[in-house]
Amino acid sequence: MLKRAFDLTIAFFALLICAPLFAVCALAIKLDTRGSVFFRQRRVGKDGQVFHLVKFRSMETDADERKAALAELNAHGGGIHTGMFKVHRDPRVTRVGRVLRQLSLDELPQLLNVLRGDMSLVGARPLIEAEDRQVEGRLRRRLALPPGMTGLWQTHGRSSIPFETMLHLDYLYVSAWSLWGDAKILLRTASAVLSGRGAY
Repeated sequence: MLKRAFDLTIAFFALLICAPLFAVCALAIKLDTRGSVFFRQRRVGKDGQVFHLVKFRSMETDADERKAALAELNAHGGGIHTGMFKVHRDPRVTRVGRVLRQLSLDELPQLLNVLRGDMSLVGARPLIEAEDRQVEGRLRRRLALPPGMTGLWQTHGRSSIPFETMLHLDYLYVSAWSLWGDAKILLRTASAVLSGRGAY
């Protein structure tokens, strides 16, 4: 209950403060490419419940169809079926999308997921279903709390850290959760975003 109250308070005021920034991001996306301003994707949340995560669209509208063609470029190896799929200088990312990702502005709409209760400000990384199916044993404890907009994975390298390392960081977070810990991770996230480490 304390974590939920913390999330609701910060997410509500963050949305109010960031409203002008939302408008600027939405306009930039619309002027840059055709398609929806928002990108919705099925993710696995607390206790394995699936929800639709919302982000600002940072890729071309045919990104999913082009994924297989980029399998060999996956920075984490494993093609498109093992671990996470991350490509340096991904050609599917739009001009505006590259800026949004560098500054993590594409993540802002997830504040709506936090208000709905799908996510928390801080938590485990929200995985797509194909990634979640690779998680076994004690590491599935990562689903004991809602996934987060940020977490230990964000402060330890973002997209550059290996899939297995990210899972272990999520397990450590859930096992040792505290409200003060959440506050510290939020502060460290601000530093990570400003430095641009691991953002692509």
